[in-house]
Amino acid sequence: MHPTADRFATRAREELGFDARIEEFPEGTKTAADAAAAIGCDVGQIVKSLVFAADGDPVVVLTAGNSRVDEAALASELGAEEVRTADADEVKSATGWSIGGVPPFLHETDVPVYLDESLATHDRIWAAAGTPSAVFELSPGDLRRFAGPEEIDVFARS
Repeated sequence: MHPTADRFATRAREELGFDARIEEFPEGTKTAADAAAAIGCDVGQIVKSLVFAADGDPVVVLTAGNSRVDEAALASELGAEEVRTADADEVKSATGWSIGGVPPFLHETDVPVYLDESLATHDRIWAAAGTPSAVFELSPGDLRRFAGPEEIDVFARS
């Protein structure tokens, strides 16, 4: 197992009591479609952990793989003048993880987390486990319990 995925699994077990069963895909799971194809699930079951800067402050938005975040709607929801995708350094600083491997929880800072409610329509969902080629399965209930997100509706479905 990749050391970063192992670090995520160890932290999940030790800090949350959650046994994250990591699956790694050498071909990578960089996009939601790649992840769904590798896992054999619907793209809507993939959790994308996206980091944005809202007036310069990081926020994590957990959305389904078949959704995209409407940045203007997110800005309005957060009362921010500007929302933009965070750059690689901002993502790493806020979450402790690199772009493409950001899990939905176990972030290095107390960054606010927001949730796309459409993820709750599935029994099982899949999220990044620290690297672009590692994922783990969980329930929407586990996602809510461990990420502590606020539900918002700022998403466009594809």
